[in-house]
Amino acid sequence: MKNCIVAQSGGPTSVINASAMGVLESNISSNYYDNVYAGINGIQGILNKHIVNLSDINYDEVKGLKYTPSSGLGSCRYKLKSFEESNEEYIKIFEILEEYEIKTFFYIGGNDSQDTVHKFSIYANAHNKDVKFIGIPKTIDNDLPIMDHTPGFGSAAKLIATSVLENFLDASVYSPKGVFILETMGRDTGWLAASACIATINGNPVADFIYLPEVAFSPDKFIEDVSKKLTQKNHVFVVVSEGIRTKEGKFIGEAEGTSHDKFGHTQLGGVCGFLKNLILNTNTAQKVRVLELSTLQRCSMHCASQTDIDEAFEVGKAAAQYSINGISGNMIGIKRVSNSPYTSETFALETSKVANKIKYFPKEWINAEGNNVTRDAYEYTLPLIMGQPKVTIENGLPKYTFLDESFKL
Repeated sequence: MKNCIVAQSGGPTSVINASAMGVLESNISSNYYDNVYAGINGIQGILNKHIVNLSDINYDEVKGLKYTPSSGLGSCRYKLKSFEESNEEYIKIFEILEEYEIKTFFYIGGNDSQDTVHKFSIYANAHNKDVKFIGIPKTIDNDLPIMDHTPGFGSAAKLIATSVLENFLDASVYSPKGVFILETMGRDTGWLAASACIATINGNPVADFIYLPEVAFSPDKFIEDVSKKLTQKNHVFVVVSEGIRTKEGKFIGEAEGTSHDKFGHTQLGGVCGFLKNLILNTNTAQKVRVLELSTLQRCSMHCASQTDIDEAFEVGKAAAQYSINGISGNMIGIKRVSNSPYTSETFALETSKVANKIKYFPKEWINAEGNNVTRDAYEYTLPLIMGQPKVTIENGLPKYTFLDESFKL
């Protein structure tokens, strides 16, 4: 018996399920694996033997996952120690994989998840375990190195740019001077905030200012920027990443007693509230509205990119195909072949080159003032948001697939 298992980890995206379906549908075509299992809630679920055989579920019940946002197989944030520190979890995982006759483990996730793939692959090689480990990328943050972009980013960028457009129109209704501040995710990098640059009306950018973590943030300079712009127009639109920080490295959105996740990452948010108070307390403007997009950026299939869905599906398919060729300790990447017309292709790269590493927004794509981005960012982002998914509608709302009954213990 030759089986495989697929699991999801970290924060969800609008298209992460398409990657899981890519694995499943590829195997339906190839019949290489006898069974495709799902590890519910990632590594944490597998350690608890929360494992479901997707091959036993009627395909009609699961096919809707491709157009369902969030992590349909559940997720986790689980920090795996190196086996030199503690090998108990490794021993247990491999015992479970052997019990289910798993020959390939597909793990869909970002930086930390690829670290897990890397560690398992090293352990398997060191202990002559006949199990392959392959990473499948996902993160709306778009911060995985080497590859052009990550599945999930295009849909998040589309939601952000659409929100910028619509809130700009709403904020422009009244005549008194005012400021609108929209906050995006992006703890370490500014890809998400920068994607607001594609929001234009009559050929003109909607966002007056875009502030990214790659540039040290100065509250004084921010007030100077906004004040000057308010002498030129009545309404100023600001987009800001949650990860902006001072020149000393302190997060603007980090308050006393801020919590951290299991990987030690600071839980951020509240930057727009800080900036609102800064504007009001300095009498820069009397009217300030703010919007923190929060989790909408990672679960909005109604505003997803079909290009993003297709690429997420393709990296899942490619992972299944590469596994047949015997690779392990690799992640599937996306290479941009052409921008106009836009085309891309998949390739395999070692997880050691990705795990716990970050791809920052290019400094050369940030303007000299450090308060907006250049045309390069526009041309990079725009092709990734193209195409509107044909989501099934029921009673006027999207019809999504939720496998609650199938995944109960």
